Amino acid sequence: MRSGASSGPSCATRSRSPLRLPRTILHALPPPPAKGSAELHQEHQERERANTQKRGNSPQEAQAARPHRSLHPRVQASAPCAHHQCGRALSAKGPSELELGMLTRSDLGGTDRAFSNDIGAKIMTKAGFLFSSTTLALLALPVLPRSLSQAHPQQQAAKQVAKPGPGPKLSSQLRQKLQQASRAHPRLLVNATGIEALKARIAQDADMTAAAEALRAVADEILRAAPARRKMTGRRLLHVSRQVLERVSQLSLCYLLTGEAAYAERAAKEMLAAAEFSDWNPSHFLDVAEMTAALALGYDWCHDALDEATRTRIRQAIIQHGLRPSLKGGWWVSSSNNWNQVCHGGLSLGALAIHEYEPELAASILTRAVKNLPRAMQEYAPGGAYPEGPSYWLYGTTYNVIALAALHGTLGSDFGLSKQRGFLESSTYYLHMAGPTGLFFNYSDCGARSGISAAMYWFARERQDRSLLWRERKVLRNELAKFKRSGRAKLKELPFVLLWAPPLSDTETPTRLSFSAKGKTPVAAMRSSWSQDASYLAIKGGSPSANHAHMDVGSFVIDALGTRWACDLGMQSYHSLESQGIRLWDRDQKAQRWTVFRLSSYAHNVPVVNGKQQRVKGHAQLSFQRKLSMATVDLSPVYAGQLKSAQRLAQLLPDGSILIVDKLQAPADRSAQVRWAMLTRAKIRIRGKGQALLTRKGKRMIFHAKGPEDIQLRHYDTAKPRKPYDHPNKGTRMLGLELSIPAGQSRELRITLTPMRD
Repeated sequence: MRSGASSGPSCATRSRSPLRLPRTILHALPPPPAKGSAELHQEHQERERANTQKRGNSPQEAQAARPHRSLHPRVQASAPCAHHQCGRALSAKGPSELELGMLTRSDLGGTDRAFSNDIGAKIMTKAGFLFSSTTLALLALPVLPRSLSQAHPQQQAAKQVAKPGPGPKLSSQLRQKLQQASRAHPRLLVNATGIEALKARIAQDADMTAAAEALRAVADEILRAAPARRKMTGRRLLHVSRQVLERVSQLSLCYLLTGEAAYAERAAKEMLAAAEFSDWNPSHFLDVAEMTAALALGYDWCHDALDEATRTRIRQAIIQHGLRPSLKGGWWVSSSNNWNQVCHGGLSLGALAIHEYEPELAASILTRAVKNLPRAMQEYAPGGAYPEGPSYWLYGTTYNVIALAALHGTLGSDFGLSKQRGFLESSTYYLHMAGPTGLFFNYSDCGARSGISAAMYWFARERQDRSLLWRERKVLRNELAKFKRSGRAKLKELPFVLLWAPPLSDTETPTRLSFSAKGKTPVAAMRSSWSQDASYLAIKGGSPSANHAHMDVGSFVIDALGTRWACDLGMQSYHSLESQGIRLWDRDQKAQRWTVFRLSSYAHNVPVVNGKQQRVKGHAQLSFQRKLSMATVDLSPVYAGQLKSAQRLAQLLPDGSILIVDKLQAPADRSAQVRWAMLTRAKIRIRGKGQALLTRKGKRMIFHAKGPEDIQLRHYDTAKPRKPYDHPNKGTRMLGLELSIPAGQSRELRITLTPMRD
């Protein structure tokens, strides 16, 4: 730690001093309930039994005879619901609740008590009368969109059939583990013994020492900053939730490592400010999940430094703004994308932080998470390729890992989630998606640059494979050096790196030079070596219909000589488009999404046929020959109606050159006009028919195109915005060519890119 840091008995003394809750907040606290929710539930059961005895019916007969009166406007009295086995009826209009990922009774562990304890108690107390527990369950039904076309398109992802989660014994197993779980703090991701072990690792490893010193320096800066305020950006509060999470996690771990109460006091101020927000924006539930994670970690890690009033207020906020709003359900509950992972991950932290105060609520939240996380984790199968790209792998997988680590650390089990097919292997995917330049193969809505990935440290530990940290150690060192120079760096994941990192001094170089995996978005990546000037080629198949996808099926990136030569523009800020009325999340063939230049075929390294976009419903398979370092993508489905067939071969040659071969056949009844183009940041000098010299940062690459006829290379401007809502793409351009394919005939294009090594 930095010189001058307090130590010894004085630190320990200050760490025990309780934090005082401001008087204004004390006055705002609600009075304690006269009876707990469990007591109210017991009274309700006793009254039910008494009424049954008066009528002379058995409990089963009484339940069958009792009419089910819907309290939800979308539930009608018609045919019985077969899904819930409770005799109530669902509307025949619109999509089913299960298709939209509705929170059902079975999602909460197959018991009514979760509802009657957590929701019913307040309703019964305030309304002055009792509902049956089944009727109370209906209160948790979400207001469904009138049609899937009017809802966020990710809602449609919830319709996909997923492998079933854990069996019916899960609920009782999880409740038993909660009852046996330690009540001590800290317990989320680390306990007191783990903190002592972490201190020892920091003392023994130079990289860990530097990381811990940076953590303290960042925490010292936060001490002087005002707490975050509830300020929306468009329809999102997400940036505020992330700011609170970053601050609270950094301050709280710094408190655990130093024992200095000042860090816990500042974390408490941040959490209390968030607790006073009117809500955490449940209409965009990622915001709620990340804020819940922030307060859960701060509450747990700073617990012993907080006075009881402060603990109570933070705990109430976790329950009222985080956990209970999730009982309304939503499409994200059983979706197959990163929303599932982030929401269940953040809520799981909240549930584990307060489980002894709300055991039924916590059990319900955790049971639902363990049952539904496999729906998102199936996307890693079979080989680890993540369909949303490396940036969203980092987002969704980090929260997935947090959920698994918290479950295992608190309950002693992750309930088999880490054994989901392709999940552990996905860390190899992430490693290979970064080229020698450090830039990602940023397909879909991904950026080319990324900071520290804490999840990779967890994977390295779980798989006992330190080669997974080959890139991460470099990124960590670069970010720490940047912070030391300028005080600015991407260090938001630093607390989790410290918790999960093995000693970094003996990180190994990977041995595999290539990676490929099938799945929803199949990919292949290959390199000549793991040196910084190695040649690297990555290519993708898949479909524009995938979550966050672009019209980029068959697109590729190329690194060589420490430079990226073939590029991808990546995403454009969602808010910049949504604020101008763009319906960004529609995905039909004529959707506005595809009019955004960066998302269209025109911006990617793919053929454009007859000036049209790729086919949204098409899906291109990818095959890979490891010995030849060659991938083949069958593009025919994404050019259906434009070409009879389309094949793209991409190969890394033994001398480090890159070969791209396109075999295209026009339909029998019409010709095809094809534009072939590659996006680059290099300067282009066309030197003759089919040849050009690319130069960038003093490096040179020869581009050579060969076809059945004379080829005239040309430039295509990409820097200037095409439409008012397009962002400029400064410093970029396309090099390409055009050819005509007569009806029924085929053409083959061979593009070779050769790095000029001195």
